[in-house]
Amino acid sequence: MLRAVRSATQTIPIVAVDLNSDPVEGGVVASFAHPGGNVTGVFLAFPEFASKWLELLNETIPQFSRIAILWDPTTGSLQKKSVEDAAALLKLSLEVLEVQAPSDFDDAFHSASQRGVDAVLMLGSPLMLVMAQKAADLAIHHNLPVFYWASEFARAGGLMSYGPNLHDTFRQAGVVTAKILQGTKPADLPIERPTRFELVINLKTAKALGMTIPQRLLVAADEVIE
Repeated sequence: MLRAVRSATQTIPIVAVDLNSDPVEGGVVASFAHPGGNVTGVFLAFPEFASKWLELLNETIPQFSRIAILWDPTTGSLQKKSVEDAAALLKLSLEVLEVQAPSDFDDAFHSASQRGVDAVLMLGSPLMLVMAQKAADLAIHHNLPVFYWASEFARAGGLMSYGPNLHDTFRQAGVVTAKILQGTKPADLPIERPTRFELVINLKTAKALGMTIPQRLLVAADEVIE
């Protein structure tokens, strides 16, 4: 989406909230510190998050050794590579399942179940967010613990989420927009990172999956759904 918008104009300022891709890898900015064009905004640092996600799953699932990731190739390779690197450090076996349309989800979850994975990690994309409820339902149907960054997923019935608070992220983008309206050029505004993150655990889903969530995580969670 961002590349499409940028291809339409390279003069009108664009403030992006993109939690799914790398603006440097995607060629929309020159660097995080000095964007150098008409695009700036708030982007997520995925390499750090990949390790955190797997650490949370490792703490939640006994004898965690095999994971599948649902990956939308339209978001680029940064997320996938970050998780692959983190999984290698933890010596986890990893399966990559591509999803590019709503119709792909049934087959992806069926494949994950057939391959005997211990958990499924959904990587970020607009498609994943739209399909949060469907993914949560499929997770219960296939008896699979599923993890996603957006809290909306856990509230829809997914097991767990950890990621930026979307409301705060949009406020950040609003501050950046105000600076541009006051005369600062996007080229001179460094790319920002989200500042507030939240862990949401759906205890009802955990019980349905026959799982016990460690007390330390329940205490640390920003929200526990019962």
